[in-house]
Amino acid sequence: MDVKLRLTVHEARRGAGTFQVVRPARPPEHAALFDDAWWLNAHVDRDAALLMAGLWTLAAGSPRSLVHLPLRGTAPPAGSGRLDLVLLHHSLQLAPSRWKELRGRLSPGRPRTVELSLAEPAEEEYASLHRPDNRDRFHQHVHAETLFMTGSARTFRLGAAAFLDVARNGPAYVDPYPDRAYRHRHYCAYVPCDARRRDIHVEYREPPAPGDGPRP
Repeated sequence: MDVKLRLTVHEARRGAGTFQVVRPARPPEHAALFDDAWWLNAHVDRDAALLMAGLWTLAAGSPRSLVHLPLRGTAPPAGSGRLDLVLLHHSLQLAPSRWKELRGRLSPGRPRTVELSLAEPAEEEYASLHRPDNRDRFHQHVHAETLFMTGSARTFRLGAAAFLDVARNGPAYVDPYPDRAYRHRHYCAYVPCDARRRDIHVEYREPPAPGDGPRP
């Protein structure tokens, strides 16, 4: 599946070099990321899931750029905190504590359009997750109401696949047990993280109908 991403590219000085921050030109309308007690919850409709799959794919192929996705427009459930998202390759070696300073020094930004092909990772990439000697995992930090996901090209491809799965299969998902007392159309996928950290639970959410409020 091919997607076209409309982005804004910002720059900031970092030592003797220049640091590049990429953002979507428009944040997704129906997307949220919540810091819950047991895991991290991402709620997305189809358009938001495709955008997220594209941004994680972009992070996989752009090791010198940081991808920033503002997501804090939806009120969180009780007991949860809402988060922005930052994706960065481990070679950038940016401490989350420096993000606020860097963000304050960004240039106004220039528009850019990128076309990407979204594809499933190879089977061996999934299989490697379960090897006991696998050290290629996401490093995860929550700082200043922002989730920082630091990883390699492979881990970002696996993350993109979770959002692509939800975009493809979430809208048409049918309750496999229609006779039970309540309707259950929960479709989800997971971004796998280190065993010491929380996976991201990516859940498909229908956008509200015109005139309706947001779904709880």
